[in-house]
Amino acid sequence: MEIWKLLLFIPPCFALNMAPGPNNLLSMNNARCYGFKSSLVAGFGRIAAFSVMIALAASGLAVVLQLSETLFLTIKVLGAGYLLWIAFKLWCSETNLVTEIENNSSRLGLAKQEFVLAAGNPKAILIFTAFLPQFIDVSARVNEQFFILGIIFLMLEMTAISVYAMFGIYLRQWFTRPTMTKRFNRACATFLAISGVNLLFSRQQ
Repeated sequence: MEIWKLLLFIPPCFALNMAPGPNNLLSMNNARCYGFKSSLVAGFGRIAAFSVMIALAASGLAVVLQLSETLFLTIKVLGAGYLLWIAFKLWCSETNLVTEIENNSSRLGLAKQEFVLAAGNPKAILIFTAFLPQFIDVSARVNEQFFILGIIFLMLEMTAISVYAMFGIYLRQWFTRPTMTKRFNRACATFLAISGVNLLFSRQQ
């Protein structure tokens, strides 16, 4: 794969990774509540979901999602419902929730939450279907190129997870008072709820 294509791919790809979406917001809040390591471990749930989506895009199965309105609607409703459920839980959460998680099963629960949140957004796989192929040379080995671009995307995604997690750690000092924590939780809950409603009313392109 030509190096100039990789250089053209990385900047817009990283912009997509760093965009403030539900998963990045969740990483930031997980770090604030449970610590950097727990947020990073939870982020692997998102990486797993995106890996599956990239594999689907590479195999061409993503076309099924594009063409099937019923499948798209089902995933969209489930994803929006889960987003709204997380928003509700965050809105009602305790204001003094700042603790390190040492239990692996608890971190696994956070990873599952990240996975479901990422997998429940059908627009994500459409991004892989529309974005990655722009940098693919169809005259060369397509699957190999998808693999290279996919690995780069996932590495940049882990960077984004780390950045948002560090920002979440930084926020701890600003939310030592229960009132400020409550406002932040409800602001995050509102953003997640808006994202859920936006997903619910989004249309298949």
